Amino acid sequence: MKICHITTAHPRYDVRIFHKECISLAKEFSDVHLIVADDKADEIISGVHIYDVGKSTGRRSRFLNSGKTSLNKALKINADIYHLHDPELLRIALKLKKSGAKVIYDSHEDLPRQILNKPYIPRFLRKPVSLIIEKYENRIVKKLNGVVAATAHIKERFLKINSNSTDVNNYPKISDIDYYNDWENRELAIGYIGGIFRTRGIFETLDAIEGTDIELHLAGNFSPASLEEECKAHSAWKQVEFYGYLDRTEINNLLKKVRLGMVILEATPSYIYSLPVKMFEYMASGLPVIASDFSLWREIIDTEQCGICVDQTNPIEIRKKIQNLIADTSLLQDMGRHGRKAVEEKYNWNIEENKLINFYNKLSSSNSVNNE
Repeated sequence: MKICHITTAHPRYDVRIFHKECISLAKEFSDVHLIVADDKADEIISGVHIYDVGKSTGRRSRFLNSGKTSLNKALKINADIYHLHDPELLRIALKLKKSGAKVIYDSHEDLPRQILNKPYIPRFLRKPVSLIIEKYENRIVKKLNGVVAATAHIKERFLKINSNSTDVNNYPKISDIDYYNDWENRELAIGYIGGIFRTRGIFETLDAIEGTDIELHLAGNFSPASLEEECKAHSAWKQVEFYGYLDRTEINNLLKKVRLGMVILEATPSYIYSLPVKMFEYMASGLPVIASDFSLWREIIDTEQCGICVDQTNPIEIRKKIQNLIADTSLLQDMGRHGRKAVEEKYNWNIEENKLINFYNKLSSSNSVNNE
């Protein structure tokens, strides 16, 4: 069985696409390919054949050009199964099906709900654009051979349209994350890793630590880039150790320094049902989490006793809860141990990998579905 994953919007070594899905499939199936758009050389890594179709500059250029070049390359590969990772690639999905291959769609986000908070779309246009996108996405997905969704919530949406939908959650690889349960040498600090957006609590976190002796160890890229200067103008920035983008080894080293992992996202329609991988990475490293008080997140955190939830809009409450918790190393150690145990038993990629492979085996052995 020849498998071809396609993305024009994500980087070549995207964690979900390459490091998790493609590498996992390459261990089970011998012929796995990945098409990307980044102007880098073709290569073979961990059994995955990677091809570049040229980088486009900007969303408009990517939409107009990358789909066609990806389609041409994909047809030359002549795969049995095509796995699409970007909504914009849905416009080539039915053309790929006409080749006789099976096509599946990987929904990383609940796109229609995500559009409601896209800053580059004028506010008055967001709802109508969201509705148009949802109708288009549903119309194409209904005709595909299956859907792989990044959360159970997204899966439930697509099950109404395509019965061959499954969830493959973006949980961490345990082998990638060091479990560190030594609390003697940790600093009086909190940590955040990941993309740094206004909607992911950066200013609420800065407000919360302002005037305290608590530091923030911050790793990731700002989006938009102008947000960095706004944050640096905040009076609490002097309490921030900013690292920029870190690789996996560097992330492990950061998580060993701090006492709490922050994931206080705004209550946007796309965030409240999300399962942010950073939360589970904190848990895997033995680090208690401070998370937004969303019902889904509270259920996980309360059940596993691995952190606390806070009102993500209230820096004063966040500050008080950090201060009450951060000095109690015995409680932190217990929470960290509980979090690690939960990841080992439930929230890890090994479980999701098996779900993905089983989905592929089922798809390859079945007659093609949704051919209308």
